[in-house]
Amino acid sequence: MATEEELFANIDALLEEEPQLPPPVERARLREAAGITQARLATALKTTTQTVKNYENGRSEPKSPRLEAYQRLLQGWAAKYPAPARAGAPARDPAPARDAAEVPVAVPQPEAPAAFTGPATPAAIAPEAAAPAAAPPVQVPPVQAAPRRAARPVTRPATSSRQPAARKATAPDPDPRFPHGPLAVLDGDGSAYGTDGIVLDCPAATVVELVEWTLRESGLGAPKLNRYGKNSDPLIVLTAAAAVKLGLPERLEGREQRRSLRLPEDHPVVEQVGRAKWRLTQRGFGPWARVYRKAQGRDRQCVQLAILSWDALDERSWPGVSEMEPADIARVLGIYAQRVITPRGSTAVSGLELMTALRPPTKPERDPGTGNWVSCHNPGSLGTEPMDPAPPEATPEHPVVMNSGWTGGFLNEEAYQWVRPVELLTDEECLLPHAVGLDLNTAFLAAAARLVVGLSAPDHFLGPKFNPKIPGSWLADLSHMELDPRLPSPFTPDGTRPTGPAWYQTHTVAYAQELGYDVHPIEAYLRRETGAYLDPWHDRLKNAYVDTLADLGVTRDLDDRAFLTAMEQHQRTDPVLTAVLAAIKATVKGGVGKFRERPQGRNYRDGDRWPALERPTWRPDIRAAVISKARVNMHRKLNNMVRMTGLYPLAVLSDCVVYPSPGDSPLDFLPYAASGRPQPGGFRLGPTPGMAKPEGVRPMLWAVDLMEQGLNPARHIKGGDAVFDDGE
Repeated sequence: MATEEELFANIDALLEEEPQLPPPVERARLREAAGITQARLATALKTTTQTVKNYENGRSEPKSPRLEAYQRLLQGWAAKYPAPARAGAPARDPAPARDAAEVPVAVPQPEAPAAFTGPATPAAIAPEAAAPAAAPPVQVPPVQAAPRRAARPVTRPATSSRQPAARKATAPDPDPRFPHGPLAVLDGDGSAYGTDGIVLDCPAATVVELVEWTLRESGLGAPKLNRYGKNSDPLIVLTAAAAVKLGLPERLEGREQRRSLRLPEDHPVVEQVGRAKWRLTQRGFGPWARVYRKAQGRDRQCVQLAILSWDALDERSWPGVSEMEPADIARVLGIYAQRVITPRGSTAVSGLELMTALRPPTKPERDPGTGNWVSCHNPGSLGTEPMDPAPPEATPEHPVVMNSGWTGGFLNEEAYQWVRPVELLTDEECLLPHAVGLDLNTAFLAAAARLVVGLSAPDHFLGPKFNPKIPGSWLADLSHMELDPRLPSPFTPDGTRPTGPAWYQTHTVAYAQELGYDVHPIEAYLRRETGAYLDPWHDRLKNAYVDTLADLGVTRDLDDRAFLTAMEQHQRTDPVLTAVLAAIKATVKGGVGKFRERPQGRNYRDGDRWPALERPTWRPDIRAAVISKARVNMHRKLNNMVRMTGLYPLAVLSDCVVYPSPGDSPLDFLPYAASGRPQPGGFRLGPTPGMAKPEGVRPMLWAVDLMEQGLNPARHIKGGDAVFDDGE
């Protein structure tokens, strides 16, 4: 028989356990019964409204000391607002008053107990199902809740945080090989937060154990995006606490740029990985580390690690994500993985990897001689071998330039950075009250649509006849073309008139012909094999962008006024989806930028090859084609705006343009037909790539003052301290 001492010891142990919370549905019911908003509760708990939403939809749980405070509040509310009896239940005499600590815990019941045969998987989760508000939770006697670290996936009711609910985003059924989704965020207590509210228990105490658990037990990964591609390796994101638990430093320190920092080769974790016969890629153990072994047959053995406290998620690409709760980080990255790709590094790296995943360089074919399957070139891809550019397409430090003594000039296809000369402003323009900025949605992505690029090596031609269907680089003299100085020249990034022969990409020369000028190229570097290499990349990212905006309430069926209202509100709707949208946009720009990645590191010498040159995707000619088409698209709209409205821009920066306006809205100067429909050819408001959205509004005097200082209003139209920052 137990002694009194043993009984008290057991009770003390129970008291020391973490306080248990009622289920998420009951938490929401109690708050609503008290008449408290999520925002007000967030202020009291010193957290964010989104975190409170996550508490109430089961996506995350509070931790000490917030856990105890939240528990105390819920107990007090439960005493004041007991759950109503279920419909149809026999009436009973009211129970005697009880202490708040004795209030029963509401536990949601399974919908179909007879069909339940095992742990739930993501397929059992309704991604956008609203938490029931009308049906009260069932009251049962107090029971001990399950531990927060579950040994199996835990399904929780999910609610949408969109206001208003624009559409229901449906996740695809999970691949049976990867039942728990593409990734997990590992916290210091061993909880691995996956997508769709799943929480796994990870017992790993070392990096090696983590890698082996991920590959053998976690059920993480994602299927390939192309029939000839490879499945995505599972991603484990480490919080600072998880990194320290696994023997990693909480922060990486050094003189290199943050993204270049690595653990030294003699670090215990790096040595531990080597002793276990695992390998690291050439980039070593940095913010994004890839741990692998050689594939055995068709099975890859590779795990991607991302360390949050080492700045793996750049704030510019993933705004606010590093500061989120682990469950929310998993949600951000999970949506991105579902719609774009499982992150494999920076958004720029992921953008480039997405191209290869959608256009694999090889495919299997049967050898007619032996009957064996062999790896062959996949038509439409960039192949497996790096390709040197033509000299004018290269960078000045490239071996092609340094070893040949090339002095013939280079392509200068860059985005606009133009300000109209102040002396070309009219009095009427200066007297208008407002300067309004318009931003083209993912302009580079719009330019990538149906873009024909070269797939083979460049060939040199002297005195060629211009053909707008052939991608390449053309040496031509466009300086004789007379264009309105109140518009930027379409042929130079700074908008100034060319001064003589220069190298241009095909789209730039074709636009000169479109404007009515006869062009006679002097020489050219052209590619015989061509294709729309970026088409699947464009289509996937376009869908990701449009779908995420729609989840935020900005849909394609809105009229212009409703669109402007939705754009004003969308960033306040859901920080998770807002972060996903920012990452998608960064993926577009970063992926295009990676086509011409420059050498990094202090030890580089001009003429040496740098690692990026060994990629088949180091293709500065493709980058030039995207930017040239985007700049031409912008100038075409500017030209059409003059024709339809007589308005000239004040400044252009890449995909942003600023106009003088009689009102503070784009509706005050954009062209509309008598029917009220937008005029085609100019800037049109809307959520799809290439359409425009408001970028900001400031007083006209503010814009003129910046222009007189030689600054670009388009760079600073958003306001804030950016006015004093002349950086990108």
